[in-house]
Amino acid sequence: MVKQFRAKTFKSGNSVALRLPKGLGIEEGREMTVREEQGRYIVEPAEGPKKIDLTGIWGSIPDMKPLKPEERLFKERELDWDGKMFRGE
Repeated sequence: MVKQFRAKTFKSGNSVALRLPKGLGIEEGREMTVREEQGRYIVEPAEGPKKIDLTGIWGSIPDMKPLKPEERLFKERELDWDGKMFRGE
């Protein structure tokens, strides 16, 4: 069964937006893909985020060990936010 709704575009900032009716059951925040084919607009759910597969590189650097918690801390250092060192002051 095909659900069909009528909707109207509206201006949102510098873009044109289309409000999708609640009856479609699309959850808020869902990323969508919009494409135009022969004057028709097709709106589809975007593919989920790609996961990175590390199985090919896991263990390829045998001497690399995970950092200990104390090694993850940043050392305090003086930062030159004003650029005085760059200008030679």
